[in-house]
Amino acid sequence: MSRRALGPATLAVVQAVAGALERADRSLLVACSGGPDSLALAAGVAHAARGAGLPYAGVVVDHGLQERSAEVADTARAALTGLGYADVTVVRVEVATDGSGPEAAARDARYAVLTTESAVRGATLLLGHTRDDQAETVLLGLARGSGARSLAGMAPRADGRLRPLLGLPRSTTVACCAELGLQPWSDPHNVDPAYARVRVRGRVLPVLEDELGPGVAAALARTAALLRADADLLDQLAADAAPDLARDGGLDCSGLSALPAALRTRVLRDWLRTLGARGLSADHVAAVDALVTGWHGQGPAHLPGVRVGRTDGFLRAT
Repeated sequence: MSRRALGPATLAVVQAVAGALERADRSLLVACSGGPDSLALAAGVAHAARGAGLPYAGVVVDHGLQERSAEVADTARAALTGLGYADVTVVRVEVATDGSGPEAAARDARYAVLTTESAVRGATLLLGHTRDDQAETVLLGLARGSGARSLAGMAPRADGRLRPLLGLPRSTTVACCAELGLQPWSDPHNVDPAYARVRVRGRVLPVLEDELGPGVAAALARTAALLRADADLLDQLAADAAPDLARDGGLDCSGLSALPAALRTRVLRDWLRTLGARGLSADHVAAVDALVTGWHGQGPAHLPGVRVGRTDGFLRAT
């Protein structure tokens, strides 16, 4: 199919994929659920990869959480084959919740498969998140009172993963599927109001659009991009400062106190993670920060997975 024959939505998807590819992308792997976003992505990748002479493949993860999940996965596989994919893998996973909830557990299981499959092929993993997904992520972060890193949303490229459709609205992927005659699967979880993201998508964003005018989703996605640049810089400055503060497994409180709060808390969070701290919240980091900036002989801070105290001017795990 020539570029001239592409419909406007399909052309937008193809251009987004082609524009996101770099020389380091020697092989492409598309994660496909069978929904409109991932099917549109798969179509765009097939077209862009053929034009660039790159090998491409698809992987479908069957979470087994719904009736007929195997049939849904097989339909997605058939759709990929119809788009020209000669290499399509379907993987069934067991989703075992560990207290994090089924949505988080399914995501962890899915990414474990996707990471393995992309590593085996030496491929860049492509994901179908759109501008609407980015806006939802930012709103959820705001509701949780998250910091800049969370509000920065999903990175277009990070950790071997590429999200080329973050600049396109969901309506474009739906229109792309219609232009190509594809029949995307509608995940019932995507309309279940039990999930916070679904409530943001179906209730919160429409109200914001009605009350503040159109373009809210695009503005939220733009905010994420701006915050990501700031967060990347702060993270790098914190990483540069950390080695001069470390000694014998501890951190020098005098040096920490001289840092701006934005850097100090990042150094502390990264250090706590190396100690095995889990599920760190802003309150956890603040408790450790108080041992540096509000020291008056208090006892150690108790965090999930680690306890930190101050001894002879140094923070140490106790």
